[in-house]
Amino acid sequence: MTIAYVLMHSPLVGPSTWAPVAQRLPNALVPSFLHLADANPPFWPLIADTVAAAIAPLPPDTNLVLVAHSNAGRFMPVVVDAVNRPVHACVFIDASLPARQGPTEAVKPALLELVRRKAEAGRLPPWWQWWDEAEVAKLFPNPATMRAVCDEQPRLPLSFFEQQIPVAPGWDDRPCSYLMFGAEADDDKATDARERGWRVDHMSGSHLHQLVDPDAVAAMIRNVAKTPDRNRRGTSA
Repeated sequence: MTIAYVLMHSPLVGPSTWAPVAQRLPNALVPSFLHLADANPPFWPLIADTVAAAIAPLPPDTNLVLVAHSNAGRFMPVVVDAVNRPVHACVFIDASLPARQGPTEAVKPALLELVRRKAEAGRLPPWWQWWDEAEVAKLFPNPATMRAVCDEQPRLPLSFFEQQIPVAPGWDDRPCSYLMFGAEADDDKATDARERGWRVDHMSGSHLHQLVDPDAVAAMIRNVAKTPDRNRRGTSA
């Protein structure tokens, strides 16, 4: 069985957040969502169509492992619905989870209030400018990586954060798993994932840990792809 790994970055950042992991996975694709900054709503079809276009050249019998980081997790159902290929597994890497039913909000209500306050002329500053720079720097392995990732971050329209994303029925009728980064081995999203019957794993690290230890993150993704049992509780690392 041929597997391709489709690494979906948060639309708030850029594809370089997945570059080191992509170099360590066979048949890895990193579709770019940077063009969303110049688009008009609705935005979710553009994400789904971008992924579908990226995997179009693959052989038709290729099994996909869809991997979403951060905000990209909210778009997993529409991507599954759009790719028209066998989806071997869905992996959420420190990611937001779609609503169990009904539409998914693009961000949590508290974050929506924050972005509305930060918006100027209907557009947000790059994500890294929302926070204290010293705190953001802690997410990166070195200043050069921080510079590269921050330089490509888009200025998204406020309307991106105000959208609602449909949840296609049956999108999770396949193995799904959640890998959380953090000091603690549990959080609300991990609890939600366990309640859905998903595999849950933990890795000590911050929100961009895939840049800090891409070897470990790539190994975890490959392990999930090999053993995608949705009912097996995962491990901590």
